[in-house]
Amino acid sequence: MATRISNMNELVKALQPVMMGLVNQLADEVYETLNYFLNDYYTGWTPSSYQRTKDFLHSAVKTEAKMIGNKCVASVYIDYDSMDDYVNATGFQVAQWANTGTHGGLSVNHKPHVWDDTMDNTINNGSLLKSAIEYLKSKGFSVRA
Repeated sequence: MATRISNMNELVKALQPVMMGLVNQLADEVYETLNYFLNDYYTGWTPSSYQRTKDFLHSAVKTEAKMIGNKCVASVYIDYDSMDDYVNATGFQVAQWANTGTHGGLSVNHKPHVWDDTMDNTINNGSLLKSAIEYLKSKGFSVRA
């Protein structure tokens, strides 16, 4: 069924469900990739000088898409404020170490860079753009890249 649109407000309203679905799908992809690298970080090395709390392993957060003004926004992030069980380190410091390829501040052979690798495998390699194009095409939009 065709929708009659006669002004910008009606256009925004008509496009909002498509944008919400698109942003949720892209956030899911980033969240899944972030969790992949968090798991890689944990399974690739076993510490002998400290005991893991696994707070960092479970620190990824994804919010549902919402409209803020005329923008559709979702967030994927590491909630370092929730990591409060570490001895002599903050959650932020643990997240920084994981993004520099160290474990507990120790240099090791297994060195994923958790956040940077997530960005490289979603945004920087173009896969999110490809997913966005495929999603919009599936909704009937004509998209050229």
